[in-house]
Amino acid sequence: MHVLISSARFSLCRMTSFFRINRRTNKRRVAVAIALCITLFISFPTLTGAQEVDPSLVEQEAATTPANTSDAADSSFYFADVLVRDRPIFEVGGLADIDARSRAAIINRRISSVLSNPNQPNEMTVEFNSSQQLATLKVNNRVIMTVTQQDADDFGTTVERLAERWADQLNEAFDKPPLIIDVTQRLGATIRQLARDAIDKLPALLGACIVILITWGAAGSVRYAAFNWAQRTEGDRSTEVLIGRLGYGAVWIFGSVIALSLLGLELGALLGAFGLTSVAIGFSLKDVLSNYISGVILLAARPFRIGDQVVIEGYEGTITQIQLRATTLRTYDGRIIYLPNQEVFQANITNNTASPYLRSSIIVGIDYDANISYARQKLTSAVRDVQGVSSEHPIDVLVQELSASTVNLEIRFWVDSHRGEFLETSSAAAQVIKETLQTAGVEMPTDIYTLQFRNSPNLNLNSSKSSQEEQPHSSE
Repeated sequence: MHVLISSARFSLCRMTSFFRINRRTNKRRVAVAIALCITLFISFPTLTGAQEVDPSLVEQEAATTPANTSDAADSSFYFADVLVRDRPIFEVGGLADIDARSRAAIINRRISSVLSNPNQPNEMTVEFNSSQQLATLKVNNRVIMTVTQQDADDFGTTVERLAERWADQLNEAFDKPPLIIDVTQRLGATIRQLARDAIDKLPALLGACIVILITWGAAGSVRYAAFNWAQRTEGDRSTEVLIGRLGYGAVWIFGSVIALSLLGLELGALLGAFGLTSVAIGFSLKDVLSNYISGVILLAARPFRIGDQVVIEGYEGTITQIQLRATTLRTYDGRIIYLPNQEVFQANITNNTASPYLRSSIIVGIDYDANISYARQKLTSAVRDVQGVSSEHPIDVLVQELSASTVNLEIRFWVDSHRGEFLETSSAAAQVIKETLQTAGVEMPTDIYTLQFRNSPNLNLNSSKSSQEEQPHSSE
């Protein structure tokens, strides 16, 4: 079985040796082919193969990694980087009982252990075992890795030459390279690692993208259906908007959880992380979250609706839009005011159009000698005929005050609650009241003030006038 696998590997083109074809599904083959084209542009690794060796020859490298042939068979790559100070030096392939990544991880861990020593490591030495056809690379009497006949076959050379070459590359890497070379090598390693991770995650990414697209379409459909249902049942614009947005958000939350699960994020871990960060998020976004929560409560409680004329914290106008963050108010002089929902929720709100009619009143003063009953009768009939005055409500004419010079009558009537109609009808009623009293002969005197002078001197006006007339004659 191992011979057949080795023959099949060597029959592949060297450019495709990075990827292992999964024979289970055609989808995996297509993904690997696409990934190969991407990797050829961003990396230039050494292209090799792998072949079976005796498991005892790699016992040291597999000591910390349990042998798992199924994991090796599922690996997408034949080779992995050997790193020195996070820089790729060369690549090693997998063996029979260990895949390339696990083998490289063991070697990298040993190299990191050597470099963590404050003393400069000695020169890498090579010990060749001709009987077993393998070489051991050591530094400071510590085994770094073993070069097998499989490695030599992968690179088309002998075990001895390959071991010497790798030893020289490691000796050069142990010395700190120039900054430009170091940055370039680190950048190349990062790009290759990202490419490999992207290829590994490609099915998950495609699945997450598909879920996002489905969620986008489903969220729009749910919002449209919820909005239409609210229009048929509620009849309130703000409630319709709230129901549509809540349905839209619920679908997006559900779809996002599924997409994150496809990417490998567990719901429990996600909720745990959210719980740990919720306090910090709550403090940093306190005002923003408060505005949104207040907006939801306002849309649900409905103290006002779109088109209502209200007074909020000294601002008076018409509600033009109710959003989750702010409420838009158009004043009667045409200005647009955006009020944060938190302030609206905590403010005293006067809704002038909550009821269809508001009561208006006009005060007029008549003479004390006038017939009050006759004036009240005339005023009631005249105001009732004014266009815009509600016929469903009574018209009251009350004696409001007995002032110094007039008897003040208060005429109360009900008109449309909207500001424009309210002002127009009240103005027309005031005009009719004045004209009716004039036609009926009822006096509407102005305020009369009596001036009384006390201890005033007696003035002889006739004497003063005579003396003024005599002055011109005496001058003559």
